[in-house]
Amino acid sequence: MNHPAHGHAPPDDSIPAEPLDRPASAEMLERLETRRSSTLRGLLEPGPSEEELGRMLRLAIRVPDHGRLSPWRFIVLSGDARRIVGERLDALYARQNPGLPPAKADMWTLYLLRAPVTVVLVSRPDRAAKVPEWNQVLSAGAAGMALTVAASAMGFATQWLLKWPGRDAEAAALLGVAAGERVAGFIHIGRPSAVSEDRPRPALDDVVRFWSPDQSMSNDTP
Repeated sequence: MNHPAHGHAPPDDSIPAEPLDRPASAEMLERLETRRSSTLRGLLEPGPSEEELGRMLRLAIRVPDHGRLSPWRFIVLSGDARRIVGERLDALYARQNPGLPPAKADMWTLYLLRAPVTVVLVSRPDRAAKVPEWNQVLSAGAAGMALTVAASAMGFATQWLLKWPGRDAEAAALLGVAAGERVAGFIHIGRPSAVSEDRPRPALDDVVRFWSPDQSMSNDTP
């Protein structure tokens, strides 16, 4: 792709001069305003069907992706695959932690069986691309957020976690994560058992600033 020499895009005569009149979606706004993470134990069967999950994932990939690199992918754990993967993770965890109490012998199997479906979000930046790696990592995060929003829009709830299986290289390899890739999270999906209580959100004045010409950077600048 050729870029203008001075950073300004040439005029595109194919773009209409008037903006499209697209009405706001009150239902979409309401879902976004009330989206919350569920507890893992609060995610119940039935999980999304194959068709529903496919739609969620198609929505999840509609994210900013500079260079069209698809610097992310998804590994789906559902059905009996959750137990099989969990047992292998338990075996690895026991080898890494000699003397593990018997009560924790099947902790990762139980972890993966709690939600009907778990989607492992994998970040896979193309380090040979001209697009900065940070941009690609952010795109992976956007894909994860888009998946949680899509699930909410379809009546499901989610919890996004990143525990030991996603942080340990050997455990990640058991999941199918390749060298050069990183787990960005386990997105657990199920039917909500209750409406999750909202957590405190920051006041906009604490996190938003409108830049002005006389603004200067200092140690006091948030």
